[in-house]
Amino acid sequence: MGFIDTIKERAKQNKKTIVLPETSDRRTLEAAAKILEEGIANIILVGKKEDIEAGAQGLNISGATIVDPFTTEKLSGYVDLLVELRKSKGMTPEAAKDALTKDFLTFGVTMVKAGDADGMVAGAINATANVLRPSLQILKTAPGTKLVSAFFVMVVPDCEYGANGTFIFSDAGLNQNPNAEELAAIAGSSAKSFQLLVGEEPVVAMLSHSTKGSAKHADVDKVLEATRLAKEAYPDVKIDGEYQLDAAIVPSVGAQKAPGSDIAGKANVLIFPDLDAGNIGYKLTQRLAKAEAYGPITQGIAKPVNDLSRGCTAEDIVGVIAITAVQAAAN
Repeated sequence: MGFIDTIKERAKQNKKTIVLPETSDRRTLEAAAKILEEGIANIILVGKKEDIEAGAQGLNISGATIVDPFTTEKLSGYVDLLVELRKSKGMTPEAAKDALTKDFLTFGVTMVKAGDADGMVAGAINATANVLRPSLQILKTAPGTKLVSAFFVMVVPDCEYGANGTFIFSDAGLNQNPNAEELAAIAGSSAKSFQLLVGEEPVVAMLSHSTKGSAKHADVDKVLEATRLAKEAYPDVKIDGEYQLDAAIVPSVGAQKAPGSDIAGKANVLIFPDLDAGNIGYKLTQRLAKAEAYGPITQGIAKPVNDLSRGCTAEDIVGVIAITAVQAAAN
């Protein structure tokens, strides 16, 4: 059974409720219909009932709950909740009602905060910043988490590297140029996410253009310091660096460039030095190796909210909903 099929089965066994606020997008409605058909999760669709039904012609979304922010009896409670959470920022009841009825992302996140949904998936028609801003303002970071970051689960066909071709690439969606402390935090969160989603022991490589001192540069120094901090903060996790990509995942190259290491050549969690490298790396792997790419999946928010690529397919959305449900079950 492939990675996403396993995730779907896990989601079915502990069914959670996922809210989808981007109901003007046909792909979102197609994904909702598929999720309901397969019994992967309960679905809440945010918007006017007539608009959603018109957009879903030909699809069976009868199992979804449709919530109209303008008419729901819970609006006043959501207004009170938002005012309480944001009063230090000057939030008024009028502004809260305006935000909840005009911005379905804010409405969806507030549903999650109130416990009426277990997670949210959006981003098919919204930029990452728009998806994550209300998530961080309303849900905030998970206890003990220093940094919210984003990763992709990459499933490479016919690949002997990683966990039978499955990797986490991080951060590939959020933090532009993390410092050493932030890179270390990303490594720790990504190892935890790999364990949760893939179910195998994470082996974390801190990536660079250098392997064990083969190059000298401030960028290499950052990765070295991040490696030191990560090992100190997460002593039970297999973490090492700095590694070039081939030294990290190819056993013969790892043995040559980092002899004696129990991590070189065996990595399945790849921590990129910055967002440029992570984003380029995942897209190269997706397009040239024809890999399945699931994400960007966020880690570090108090409850799961996941972003989508605006180029996603309906099937991509199905995968992210299933992953979000599994995250919610572990929350």
